[in-house]
Amino acid sequence: MTHRLLLIALLLLPLRLSASLTHRLDSLLADTLLAHSEVGLIVYDLDDDTLLYDYQDDKLYRPASIQKVMTAVTALEHLGPDHSFNTTLYHTGAITPDSLLKGDLYVVGGFDPLVNHLDMEAFAQAVAQSGIRHIEGGLIGNAALKDSLKWGSGWCWDDGMPTLTPLLSERTDSFLVHLRRALMVQGVTVADTTDTLVATAPDSLLTQIAVCRRPLTQIMDRMMKKSDNLHAEALFYQLAASYAQKPYATARDGARMINRLIRQVGHQPTRYSMADGSGVSLYNYLSPRLMADVLRHAYHHPHLYRHLKNSLPIAGIDGTLKNRMKRTPAYRRVFAKTGTLTGVTSLAGYAIAPNGHTLAFVIINQNILTPRPARAWQDKVCATLCQ
Repeated sequence: MTHRLLLIALLLLPLRLSASLTHRLDSLLADTLLAHSEVGLIVYDLDDDTLLYDYQDDKLYRPASIQKVMTAVTALEHLGPDHSFNTTLYHTGAITPDSLLKGDLYVVGGFDPLVNHLDMEAFAQAVAQSGIRHIEGGLIGNAALKDSLKWGSGWCWDDGMPTLTPLLSERTDSFLVHLRRALMVQGVTVADTTDTLVATAPDSLLTQIAVCRRPLTQIMDRMMKKSDNLHAEALFYQLAASYAQKPYATARDGARMINRLIRQVGHQPTRYSMADGSGVSLYNYLSPRLMADVLRHAYHHPHLYRHLKNSLPIAGIDGTLKNRMKRTPAYRRVFAKTGTLTGVTSLAGYAIAPNGHTLAFVIINQNILTPRPARAWQDKVCATLCQ
């Protein structure tokens, strides 16, 4: 009889814990913050694959930077963690015995947001080592990986957003200018002083000089930890280029790739709006339930989950969560992406429950004029999940 009672108690324990969690989260929803604002909230136990709590989770919200979770999981799923951003330097024409290149230097941009002065030095050194001292032609850049728009769909003009181009250097649209300077340091002269951008390959034969390869995971880590919008858009357009069947990729192509993931997790893309990879666009709309299902999908595919979890900010430790939840049960136990736009404060990721189970959660506060009260409320939710 004693063993039977113990078994019944053990079976009822999860129900009691769930009821306790429901009560505590219900009490948080009575906060005065929500008297004049909206919130969508959902929590899943991933080990039991059980919905623990949901509140207004099917409503549509602007996600802000938790949109980057959609971009990251789509990229890991369809490009793979071994994918690289390649910036490749070629020359046309032939090199004469007296070190004259009777042609042009031609560089194909790969939308690598981390290209810097060290990469320029390496390119210039490769040119010199190939035996070139004088270039009869000029510098030509191919930026055909994406269309010519230098901003994202639905971006505000006064947000101070970065320029979007496949040919980046030091996060600016100055690749050929920086390359020319690096060549001068190496003693390589260029006859044509006009830098040219094209969208098609030259008719003449290309000879590769050097290539700069950047792993997807390196781009994604900064995108998630620091919420870097340029990195998110670079990854978004890598996705777009993998879809596009035309000379250049568009934001619509990137959205189509994310829509594939939406279908994969059991939702209809027509219910949502995907406009960019960073979450800056005013046109992005998704539901907390959709985001939770994406987090669940990643968790149940270890090759996705490992890279995604490693890229997420850790509560009280690093990234955009470095200064949050330090003296709470959520310290070191929450791995989540933050999001902030005017009127929106969001948080989505994973939390480790006291029983060791991994929880997926999504919180989107909307109609919030200042983010601090919403962040404090979200931190209380996370502490509740972890205590």
